[in-house]
Amino acid sequence: MKKKTTVIIGIIGIIAIAVMVIVVFWVQNKKAVVPTEPEVDVSAVSEILLKDISKAYPPTPKEVLKYYSEITCCFYNEDLTQEQLEDLAKRSYLLYDDELKDNMPFDTYMENLTQEILSFQAQKIVLSGYSVSAAADVERFSQDGFEWARLYATYRLRQGTEYMYSNEVFIMRKDNAGHWKIYGFDLAKEENMGTMEDEVAADKGQ
Repeated sequence: MKKKTTVIIGIIGIIAIAVMVIVVFWVQNKKAVVPTEPEVDVSAVSEILLKDISKAYPPTPKEVLKYYSEITCCFYNEDLTQEQLEDLAKRSYLLYDDELKDNMPFDTYMENLTQEILSFQAQKIVLSGYSVSAAADVERFSQDGFEWARLYATYRLRQGTEYMYSNEVFIMRKDNAGHWKIYGFDLAKEENMGTMEDEVAADKGQ
């Protein structure tokens, strides 16, 4: 009887070991077939579109211009789908002051932007980089109950082996939510470098 019991216990032990081996194999095999998470797309376009400026709007004129310039570089450097182009254009348009939007509805902005991108592509011009005014160089003043700022951006363009530079001046106005918005911009001209007050007053008079 004792011998029979020993045999039964031995059989049960063998079965238990076999079951454990099967379970371990099944668990490992299941882990092996679990799909891995796709790699995160960290392209310049994706980084811009992942930023939710409705919750984290750029806090200073300089940061607004940097974000705007990053979008601009994507317009002229990246091979964009139509959806990406429209998404980026919407981000750029959000940085505009309401008065600028009134003078340039989104459809008009989109049409002009598309034509300019096609022109750059036809001429094989690449926007290879940019720099913006240092925080200490941002000029500010108050007028008509608003806070204003003027600052500059330099864009480096490359056409083949030739480099060109475009210096632009930006005027920004702080809106009622405390966000700095682009009120206007133009090529910076040394012969027309009046005060910000003169520029805004002239614009108001038009």
